[in-house]
Amino acid sequence: MTEQIKTKVLIIGAGTGGYVAGIRCGQLGLDTVLVDGGDGLGGTCLNVGCIPSKAIIHAAHKFETVAKAADGGTLGITASKPAVDLQQTVAWKDGIVKKLNQGVAGLLKKSKVKVINGWATFSDAKTCTVKTADGDIVISAEHVILATGSEPVELPFLPFGGDVISSTEALSLDKVPGKLVVVGGGYIGLELGIAFRKLGAEVAIVEMADRLLPLYDKALTDPVRKWLEAHGVELHLGAKAGSFEKGQLNVTTADGAALKLKADKVLVTVGRRPRTKGWGLENMGVAMAGPFVKIDDRCATSMKNVWAVGDLTGEPMLAHKGSAQGEIVAEIIAGHDKRFDPVTIAAVCFTEPEIVSAGLGPLDVEGRDDVITAVFPLMALGRALAIEAGSDGGFVRVLASKTDHRLLGVQAVGQHVSELSNSFAQMLEMGAVLEDVAGTIHVHPTMGEAFHEASLRALGHAIHI
Repeated sequence: MTEQIKTKVLIIGAGTGGYVAGIRCGQLGLDTVLVDGGDGLGGTCLNVGCIPSKAIIHAAHKFETVAKAADGGTLGITASKPAVDLQQTVAWKDGIVKKLNQGVAGLLKKSKVKVINGWATFSDAKTCTVKTADGDIVISAEHVILATGSEPVELPFLPFGGDVISSTEALSLDKVPGKLVVVGGGYIGLELGIAFRKLGAEVAIVEMADRLLPLYDKALTDPVRKWLEAHGVELHLGAKAGSFEKGQLNVTTADGAALKLKADKVLVTVGRRPRTKGWGLENMGVAMAGPFVKIDDRCATSMKNVWAVGDLTGEPMLAHKGSAQGEIVAEIIAGHDKRFDPVTIAAVCFTEPEIVSAGLGPLDVEGRDDVITAVFPLMALGRALAIEAGSDGGFVRVLASKTDHRLLGVQAVGQHVSELSNSFAQMLEMGAVLEDVAGTIHVHPTMGEAFHEASLRALGHAIHI
């Protein structure tokens, strides 16, 4: 017998957008059902994305530190040659994921959200059938929040399977590959490629564009490229990947030459696409914006009381964007007057070194003469030198209006600069001017002082440069 459920709010997808929406709905007293048919509670980010990748990146950094100590020593510290058991590292990573899964489950339970594990298929905008291990459940709702997320793009000539892997499989390998070829020079490919290089793999990167991370300006990406070159990572830019046969990836170089790259694993990271197939989106009558679900500034779709959040709604595909949208939608359903209108959504690449970008960058203001740009190099910062940062060409850069000094954007590249991202976003959201940053007493010695100094420099009176 098919079970029937009626609810105030139905959420499809338990990623950072969906589960946050669920918790907030519960806090607001809304009867809520959350259907989880994907990666598990926490979605891509918690299970096979942000969290596990940063765990592996952290482990790789630890291994590199010990390896340096074994290779002649560092900071007066010497050690024996290290070894890595990737199975144990992955098990440690899985333990973190499990702990966070349980935490999300506990928070949803506390908020009285009913969680159903199964795959939902919509027959109309407010009704779906969920196939579970115990049978079918038909759910009808007054409000529907779509939070189905995204999935890795698969190349037709490089289908996933065997030694051709996505980031998901890369995070659960049982050993470090001898030779890893990464197809795609975006942030996912570079983060994982750098991590595996630190763990001892020989790494090559194949990127169609003529430079890495093409969405960022060259000044931000140059320190990353220098690290890659200094650590023996092969870069094939302006190159096109082809088929993978007999342990070799066929590549066409920028000058048209044919090249075969030996590979134990080929990691394909050419982007992600919204997960729109297989759950009946076509039966819901919502308007699309290209491959994405079209929404307004309330995250409302074209169908009354159907909402969409996160990667499904377009760029930037970032977990913190989805969470913010999920919270806002819950509050709108509860009767609050809310809009999703951020001044900035900061983005971070956890490469070596790290990159942060918030607000407008040089490419956005090219040709304008009403913008002040100022840069403070990390090599002039005491804290950076004390933790071996800054020698890679890292810096903090501010962009501001010449007329009223209002901050327009902040970028940084360097070790540990990801921790500055919230300060950058906060100042931009508050509408800060350069004098606000300059007038804030920054703690010494910290990396955040570089933001202070860059702002002072933009005002024409930097202290430490």
